[in-house]
Amino acid sequence: MTFAMQVSEVGGPEVLRPAEIELGDTGPGRARVAVAAAGVNFVDIYRRTGVYPAELPTVLGAEGSGVVTAVGDGVDTVRVGYRVAWCDVPGSYAAEVDAPADRLVPVPAGVDMEHAAALPLQGLTAHYLASDSYRIRPGDTVLVHAGAGGVGLLLTQIAVLRGATVLTTVSTEDKAELSRAAGAAHVLVGYQDFPRWVRELTGGRGVQAVYDGVGRDTFDGSLDALAVRGFLVLFGGASGQVPPFDPQRLSSGGSLSLTRPTLGHFVHGRDELVRRSTELFDWLGAGRLDVRIGGTYPLADAGRAHEDLAGRRTTGKLLLLP
Repeated sequence: MTFAMQVSEVGGPEVLRPAEIELGDTGPGRARVAVAAAGVNFVDIYRRTGVYPAELPTVLGAEGSGVVTAVGDGVDTVRVGYRVAWCDVPGSYAAEVDAPADRLVPVPAGVDMEHAAALPLQGLTAHYLASDSYRIRPGDTVLVHAGAGGVGLLLTQIAVLRGATVLTTVSTEDKAELSRAAGAAHVLVGYQDFPRWVRELTGGRGVQAVYDGVGRDTFDGSLDALAVRGFLVLFGGASGQVPPFDPQRLSSGGSLSLTRPTLGHFVHGRDELVRRSTELFDWLGAGRLDVRIGGTYPLADAGRAHEDLAGRRTTGKLLLLP
């Protein structure tokens, strides 16, 4: 039996309750991991409230770090004692998880376990956005909406590492300071008339790419902010989903491109997962990438962590510590 925070009914943070769960034997291709830290993400809130339906009872969480304590038959990617991290192992709000071994990535010796748990989901997202959804090249100018969010801060840093000039939008002056510290060259507080602001900063040309996780409220403006043959990378809908639109808008806007990516398609196999994770951990260990931890909570206080995340009372990654 292992301690976990379980949800037996949808609802508010109070439905997260302590439980003792049985993981069973470690089967072929799987590994048992003692959890060092679990990441808290908005998707966990969506599952708790029923926005994303889940079979109940369930243990929330899918991101974390820990130490391998047992491996099943046929496992050759990890061994007992390995320090590992993950972003897609259900049931991570627990003292132990049973995980597919091929989804665990090694954590280098120079990276502590809390930062290892804080990086995978948002870090891998920022990595594929900057490397593949639109491949940033030296000399590019790009716009990142919500530049002080978890993905926004990492995406800004990676874009700068790849040689880009980064413009960001944020909601408050405090967040503007965070965005500048991450490397943003220009920051706009608020979203009013941001296409005109972008055009003024780029001599009327627009940016090569817009990274938009806001969605409905910024979509049209993001298209207006693009240079000829620019790319709109729509990776979220914090303000709501974008309604249907006429693709002719891409032609009239300057032969624009639109993509709507998701992380699972960019860590499709183990080789790709390990390659992206290794580069992120290398940057982190070398001090070239900063991961902001906004708060740590005992595992039993998962409900309070959800309240703080939903209430926007913190910045950076929230972690649960078993």
